Amino acid sequence: SGKMRLLLCARAIPRLRMHIRLLSHATKVVFILCLALSLVQALSGSPESCSSAHTCTPPSPTPPLIGKMKAIEVSKPGNPDVLHVVERPMPVPGPGEVLVSIAAAGVNRPDLLQRQGKYPPPPGITDIPGLELAGTIVSGDIEHPQNQFGLKVGSNVCALVAGGSYAQYAAVPIAQCLPVPEGLDMASAAALPETFFTVWTNVFDRAGLGRGPAGSNETLLVQGGASGIGVAAIQMAKAKGHRVLVTAGTDDKCAACKALGADVAINYKTQDFVAEAKAATGGRGVDVILDMVGGDYVPREINALADDGRIAMIALQRGAHADIDLGQVLRRRLTISGSTLRVRPVEFKGAIAASLHTHIWPLLATGSIKPVIFKTFPAEEAAAAHQELENGEHVGKIVLLW
Repeated sequence: SGKMRLLLCARAIPRLRMHIRLLSHATKVVFILCLALSLVQALSGSPESCSSAHTCTPPSPTPPLIGKMKAIEVSKPGNPDVLHVVERPMPVPGPGEVLVSIAAAGVNRPDLLQRQGKYPPPPGITDIPGLELAGTIVSGDIEHPQNQFGLKVGSNVCALVAGGSYAQYAAVPIAQCLPVPEGLDMASAAALPETFFTVWTNVFDRAGLGRGPAGSNETLLVQGGASGIGVAAIQMAKAKGHRVLVTAGTDDKCAACKALGADVAINYKTQDFVAEAKAATGGRGVDVILDMVGGDYVPREINALADDGRIAMIALQRGAHADIDLGQVLRRRLTISGSTLRVRPVEFKGAIAASLHTHIWPLLATGSIKPVIFKTFPAEEAAAAHQELENGEHVGKIVLLW
């Protein structure tokens, strides 16, 4: 027992004093330190001295090495076939981050640009592509004050990330994690973050749909209504009571947009969207345009705007240069803004998450707004998923499954 070990040690002390006097000063120091360590072990008990009647706590095991995971890597800039499955170390979450075991990841046009070498990740961000995911929290800084929604280890979440969702695990800022809406599977949840964050911050925050002179009667024109961004924008704007006009490249896509709630769908290959937008608004023009085209579309969009109208630019598929009439911008009090989310700070994205949780997540839970999944692919077939997105026949989102 501990008392017996202490008694034996006490009886040995007088004899030890006699021997210690014969030692040099340095040797005495080493001897006393070793003795102190032996006393601690004697009093606490060591695994070797445990009998079957004495239960000992084994020493803590050595922390395990960081595990490995599968990930999709861009071997070099190029076509979809440069995407390959590789083995990478699992990421280690830092302060304010959680480790998420990924079940599904959305595929977005910026992923294509990164693969082509035209949209590199920001400094400090993994080179693994992917901007959104759904999965389960397995570890991390759960107690961080940016945990807005009471998430725990084991919580199913969807999240916006600056990169890294084409992998089995990702370290994610907890501020950018949202609980998976009730009733949604992981594939559907993975289709939410990139598009819903983008639409909310550009259409509702920056362009202020519903906050202009026409108030709740304001109208929205979405360029590319059948895209992942487009199908989200249609449903979100309609849920807030606004009229929605869209453009799309085929009659079938126009029909799909109307089925989602669009009031007017314009085939941009056979119709002039400026004339159609004017006709649909009694000659007034639309109040907000969500533009992912840029280039020579911008001067036409200015003509399609109502006075005090706003253009929110999020992509430049037709180029970064436009010849515009600044006189109209001045006389008619027009606003042209643009933004990207990837480089914005965690706090900014966390604020968007909070707005979505308040205004949109309840509508997802009731089915008033639904993710639109065009097709899913096993993650190992990321190249085929990219090719599908490039083909441009999709309505809604393409998702990778692990």
